[in-house]
Amino acid sequence: MSHEPYDKSVNELVCIDLPSGPAFVDRLKKAWDEGDAVFPLDQRLPAVAKATLISAVSPTIILSPHDEVRVAGSHVASGDAIVVATSGSTGNPKAVVLTLDAVIASAAATSNRLQVSQDDAWLACLPPSHVGGLSVITRSLIMGNRLIAVPSFTEANYEDAAKEGATLVSLVATALQRVDPSLYRIIVLGGSKPPTNRPANTVTTYGMTETGSGVVYDGVPLNNVEIEVREKVVFIRCPMMFRCYRDGSSPLDSQGWFRTGDIGSLSTDGVLSIEGREGDLIITGGENVWPEVVESAIISHAYVRDVCVAGVPDPQWGHSVHAWIVISSDNTLTLDELRGHVKETLPAYCAPQQVHFVENIPRTAIGKPQRASLVASLNT
Repeated sequence: MSHEPYDKSVNELVCIDLPSGPAFVDRLKKAWDEGDAVFPLDQRLPAVAKATLISAVSPTIILSPHDEVRVAGSHVASGDAIVVATSGSTGNPKAVVLTLDAVIASAAATSNRLQVSQDDAWLACLPPSHVGGLSVITRSLIMGNRLIAVPSFTEANYEDAAKEGATLVSLVATALQRVDPSLYRIIVLGGSKPPTNRPANTVTTYGMTETGSGVVYDGVPLNNVEIEVREKVVFIRCPMMFRCYRDGSSPLDSQGWFRTGDIGSLSTDGVLSIEGREGDLIITGGENVWPEVVESAIISHAYVRDVCVAGVPDPQWGHSVHAWIVISSDNTLTLDELRGHVKETLPAYCAPQQVHFVENIPRTAIGKPQRASLVASLNT
């Protein structure tokens, strides 16, 4: 397919209201060949939420399983390729505009780092409404690799694609626990914190919608990706960077640097470590507590299937540490038992002061816990 923008007076934004699969891929290719951009709509959203997001993003064409209609929306600039809603893990999602040049830069850099050859084939099984899932499709098209696109991740889809020759796949950590990792040459892991004892053929990624997917692999920036840590906050500058948000605003500074809002550090040899989101840090009684550290301690308990930790305003401590836990069936776990387990490996101030037993942890499409929604649920 051609990667040169099609010369025409206006460029459409095509909302693709379809699950991942051949029809989705074909419509994306058609849009790009005509110089248009695509906006993948999250298939998990109820009808009202879909309508709200469509109104905010303002596409000019909507493709659904039933028809394709032109609507009164806003066109995109020449060279724009995709518009992706952020995961919304910390609030309302924003619509990120990525140019074709940025998407090509991402495809080339990731393929180079993973040493992808024409013998490799990708399985796309994450939601294309998220940049981590969509980038598997776009890099396959740009680099010319064979692509197997399925509506969703299932163990059967994972195994069937391997039998069909898929060698590369992008997964979230929760999916990794359910499959045989040896079926693939490389498994790219994004989203939530990866398991401690991960398989040798996995690669962890760090990035965001604004950077067109992962730009740091196993702590090492991809080619042409610049990282700076200023007052503990991570800043990124790279050719994969987004052009602007859909409303025309841009947080990039005059030098093209993007403030991520993540707290991290760089080693002397340039390896990036991320501690957590700026707003996720819990300051309780003057002590700093990172939720991910406490979650790692809690998930090691034999009875715990899933967990999310967040800070809740507290008049005495400033914030108190709360844990939302999914417990395995037919087991019980008291707050004192949980605190004792955490204090075996962490200081006492890290131990949760309250625990909430829930049926599931709300997560984004790539597995990030939605801490804000859990904290908000305490007031409903």
